[in-house]
Amino acid sequence: MAELRHSSSIGNRVTASPRKRDDVVASSSPLVPDSGGVTNVDDDDDDYRGRYPRDRFRSFFSSHFQSIFLDESRFHPHKSKISLFLLVAIALSLVVAISSVVHRLNAPYLCKKDGITLQCPRVKEPPSLWENPYSATTSWKPCAERREGLISDIPPENATNGYIFIHAEGGLNQQRIAICNAVAVAKIMNATLILPVLKQDQIWKDQTKFEDIFDVDHFINYLKDDVRIVRDIPEWFTDKAELFTSIRRTVKNIPKYASADFYIDNVLPRVKEKKIMSLKPFVDRLGYDNVPPEINRLRCRVNYHALKFLPEIEQMADQLVSRMRNRTGSSNPFMALHLRFEKGMVGLSFCDFVGTRSEKALMAAYRKKEWPRRFKDGSHLWALALQKRKEGRCPLEPGEVAVLLRAMGYPKETQIYVASGQVYGGQNRMAPLRNMFPNLVTKEELATKPELDGFRKHVTSLAALDFLVCLKSDVFVMTHGGNFAKLIIGNRRYMGHRLKSIKPDKGLMSKSLGDPYMGWAAFVEDVVITHQTRTGLPEETFPNYDLWENPLTNCMCRA
Repeated sequence: MAELRHSSSIGNRVTASPRKRDDVVASSSPLVPDSGGVTNVDDDDDDYRGRYPRDRFRSFFSSHFQSIFLDESRFHPHKSKISLFLLVAIALSLVVAISSVVHRLNAPYLCKKDGITLQCPRVKEPPSLWENPYSATTSWKPCAERREGLISDIPPENATNGYIFIHAEGGLNQQRIAICNAVAVAKIMNATLILPVLKQDQIWKDQTKFEDIFDVDHFINYLKDDVRIVRDIPEWFTDKAELFTSIRRTVKNIPKYASADFYIDNVLPRVKEKKIMSLKPFVDRLGYDNVPPEINRLRCRVNYHALKFLPEIEQMADQLVSRMRNRTGSSNPFMALHLRFEKGMVGLSFCDFVGTRSEKALMAAYRKKEWPRRFKDGSHLWALALQKRKEGRCPLEPGEVAVLLRAMGYPKETQIYVASGQVYGGQNRMAPLRNMFPNLVTKEELATKPELDGFRKHVTSLAALDFLVCLKSDVFVMTHGGNFAKLIIGNRRYMGHRLKSIKPDKGLMSKSLGDPYMGWAAFVEDVVITHQTRTGLPEETFPNYDLWENPLTNCMCRA
């Protein structure tokens, strides 16, 4: 009975086995010769189970594909053709799918606009407070630098189409943009550029010359294969005062964001006729998407490579950065905060801010005096202020910045370098930010008075120190728009996108802080999710984009 039970169990196992079914199908096939034998069921049971998946696949293949391509082909040739066609289609689909996956894996890291939302590739790296994802930094490299070994085609000074001269107006960073544009315009017209004059700013009351802030020799030598640049007005032009005052020597009808064709058709003939012409005003007088790509690349070459600050400014900035990194006694990362909340900025914004009645009355009187046309009778200002805040067009207050940084996860111990003028409201306005982040310092606190005295004679030199420290910080945070912030963000992108440059969503801040029912947890979630893509990542450019904030397309190449 024991032997009978044993043989019965073996028989059951064999009958239910895929191997047995496979053999039955195979033996019934007209193309498989009869083995004339019985399936061996005396193999070890564990070994049999290990082969089970393979046997099941073999059974599936035998029962389906053999019947399709072998049996059916004898009786239905058209079915064989259809099956072959289906196989070819499946194979092509697999090839396309595999190539798509390979292309996606090899595609550069690039964020793209989806309406008003920026969609960025997903990464496996855990989020970091201090760095952008590594994968975002390996796809693009700077490519606007001067190419060595090329033969210059720049004609001699006396063989160009003439000389152009500009006044670089505004603050340091607006002047920087004007200089870059002047070099580009000189290239477009094949003209000689006279070293730009930095015009005295009405707000800063500064009389800095080009050579007081920038390295002139490096500027001229670095661009010698692109544009002919001279230090001064040529000697044969005796009446130099005429160049500054005479209408006959001035081109004044240049529209904002003019195209290259406009300069060739309207400005170049006058330069050829008069030989020396002054272009003014020259703020934002050259477009972005209406000029050749090589001209935009030249502007980047000027901005990121040719325009270098004087060595003493660079050295002092390096000392400030070193002191920021070692404030805790050991190497520590630090954040640079560009806090735009000076009286002039608050007044110009025409936004409403928290304050006493007397503060609001004084601000209203200040706005009426400085901007009478916009102020009018003041009756429309409240609605205007609400609309601007809703649209995220108001500067962030120090207290709002503190809440934002804490929601992002930055701890109380974070070392923060503050680049700012005199904050409107003084220490009372700064108190919320300083209470939440007590390690706030300025250049005046990092450096001694004698160290900074040499830079005080030129306000732009002090601004240059702030610029360089912000540029080299681990994280840069802006609080309002402007040339300073967008030049910093663009430069840090050009350096490789590794350094975080946070651009707060002020519309989200206005909406969230104005919602009395929003809890802290929900606020933190909104802030973190929204700002994951607002950290200076590689971003797709679009028509009329700002070259200074996003130099990707024309000034960077795939790594």
